[in-house]
Amino acid sequence: MVLHVDQLSLSRGDRPLIVGFDLHVQPGQLIHLRGANGCGKTSLLETLAGLRRADSGSIETHPDPLPQHWIGHRNALAVQLSALENLEFWCGLNGIDRARAKPALARVALPAAAQRRAVRTLSAGQKRRSAIARLLLESRPLWLLDEPLDGLDVDGLALMSALLSEHLCAGGAVVMTSHQPLPQALPVRFVELADWRATA
Repeated sequence: MVLHVDQLSLSRGDRPLIVGFDLHVQPGQLIHLRGANGCGKTSLLETLAGLRRADSGSIETHPDPLPQHWIGHRNALAVQLSALENLEFWCGLNGIDRARAKPALARVALPAAAQRRAVRTLSAGQKRRSAIARLLLESRPLWLLDEPLDGLDVDGLALMSALLSEHLCAGGAVVMTSHQPLPQALPVRFVELADWRATA
């Protein structure tokens, strides 16, 4: 087992969001969290990533700690830097060889010219590809992805599908949200957050 969540409860301010949430994630599994806007999908992912504290319950990873990649709904890119500079900076923060930045951007099909432009000048899809490239800098068993398909064109969606498939086939696991349908070829397990939604 990669991830075990037991009786997790979350709130936003004084408003309960999720009560008694359970989740077991095995290697090779893709978990698609679904639910209406405001039901707590992003809050749950942030909690799994260690960015937010739960009200109660437990989160266990195997091994502990478990290396993971987090890509939020926002791309977390410094807009004054280029895409390449962003990835090189990320490498420096995580002790990764900076030489991996260029191949990662090439793998997500970001043109060489776009790699060197300030992120603020890139299209939404190019910014998303730049963020997705972080997944390729270092192999980590667990990917936590909040709306990773946003802003991607048809080619970008095919690319993301291929990256997800490769990660799962290598024994990795994914927990993600998406308002867009996932390719049928992916082994998706749907989890409806309405089943754990707090009632007024």
